Amino acid sequence: MAAEARWCYRGDPQEGQSAPLVQFTNGKLKSSENMAFNLYRNKDTTNPRKKQKVTLNAETERLSYVGNNFGAGALKCNTLCRYYVGVLDKDSGQLEVYNAELFNMQPLVSDNVEDDDLSEYLNKSYREKVDLCIEAFGTSKQKRALNSRRMNAVGKEVLNMAVIKAAEDVIETKGTDAVVNDAAESTKSDTSLALPPFHEDAEKVEDVYKFEDIISPAEYEALQAPAAAFMNITTKDIVKMTEEKSYCFFVLNELKSMPMDEKKRDHKARCLWFLDALVKLSSQRMVKKKNGFSPDCPGIISNKIVKTFTALTYSNGRLQNQISASMKVKIAAYVIALALHINDFETDLTILQRDLKLRDNRIVDIAKAMRLKLTKSKSLSGLDEHRLGILSLPLPVYKVTAGRRTRKMH
Repeated sequence: MAAEARWCYRGDPQEGQSAPLVQFTNGKLKSSENMAFNLYRNKDTTNPRKKQKVTLNAETERLSYVGNNFGAGALKCNTLCRYYVGVLDKDSGQLEVYNAELFNMQPLVSDNVEDDDLSEYLNKSYREKVDLCIEAFGTSKQKRALNSRRMNAVGKEVLNMAVIKAAEDVIETKGTDAVVNDAAESTKSDTSLALPPFHEDAEKVEDVYKFEDIISPAEYEALQAPAAAFMNITTKDIVKMTEEKSYCFFVLNELKSMPMDEKKRDHKARCLWFLDALVKLSSQRMVKKKNGFSPDCPGIISNKIVKTFTALTYSNGRLQNQISASMKVKIAAYVIALALHINDFETDLTILQRDLKLRDNRIVDIAKAMRLKLTKSKSLSGLDEHRLGILSLPLPVYKVTAGRRTRKMH
């Protein structure tokens, strides 16, 4: 016959005597041998709201844990459910039942947070809590990344304060008018960096922007393979390319009038292929070396494009090749210079503007900075007017319009 079992209830809910049940937010407790628990009750027994407040503290060799039955971190289930703990005496067969309360134990990783007040920790953002966990449990790589991000944030703040202070000192010393004039001169020097190498004292028009400064001999040699597709192109091929939008409109338009001479045809094909690569580059914001170029792009060409037309930036924990607004201007200037060499130093700026997705006044500013003569003519259809850029000697000089507040290229 089975032994008789009986149970005895030992807890009175009104007395507030409850055994603590714990759960850990960052894992499960495998062994409690090396863990010490301390239970703290509120001393104010007269206040009915405060006398029920309990804080449970758990200490390990590495970390401290704290759980409360009040405040923002308390579990709502304690107000909705009743929990019990039963202790069985195997000899007598009696089960003693006690009231229990569930505590959510959170790691206390900040020395500034007091044991009886977790409001500061709980009010931290998700990003800050993750950073605290990385400090306590993160790998060496994660900790280095965290330190680097914090140092960058501090560096930016210090730099911004230094720039603001320097700007205030300059304005106070020189005055507003002098600062505006200095900015105009700075704009001129910045513009020159965006243009291809410029030879103002050239005696021949082809030496103003030398072809080898745009495409070096080694790069020109490497362009033979990808440009071979243009050598024997037919009208049917051009129609197909136009429908598929494989190349920019300037290139498709020039392919319709390829020279009959094989040497000149090969030269123009190489120039057009490189020009199309620059136009496609201008539509991107970031360049990845592995998949930023077409499969038939030679390595020497992709390396030249990345080195010349992208700026190396640090973002999201890694280095990236970014195409900034100033780099887009540089790409446009090189495209115009190459188009001038293709078309005997006279090119349709309106077509290039549409391919490069630039505003009309922007392409005009770049053309003026390149010292081109600007004219207008009817398009082949006669429906709209196109702007032409002509490189001729002597080079025209454009004066800065007084009172222009927008940033222009001079």
